Amino acid sequence: MASRRELKKNVNYIAGELFTECLINSMFIPGTDKAKADEVMADILKIQDEFISRISHTEPGNVKGFYKKFRADFNAKTDEIIDAIGKLN
Repeated sequence: MASRRELKKNVNYIAGELFTECLINSMFIPGTDKAKADEVMADILKIQDEFISRISHTEPGNVKGFYKKFRADFNAKTDEIIDAIGKLN
């Protein structure tokens, strides 16, 4: 299992990449709805805060199950954000 520190770095990296992608779409691709892009960027920051907080407060007694659920939830939220970025145009 990866350390919490590495897991936090990975969450921050993925959130940063998604934020950058959304920012580039809103700034340089014509026809992008800037209000929706701002909402998606705000959602990315909220998700980042939520998952970093979840890493810091691991559920005692069921660590393996906690991280399985964490990974599934994070992947689902990431897929939602990717779909939202794709629909900005």
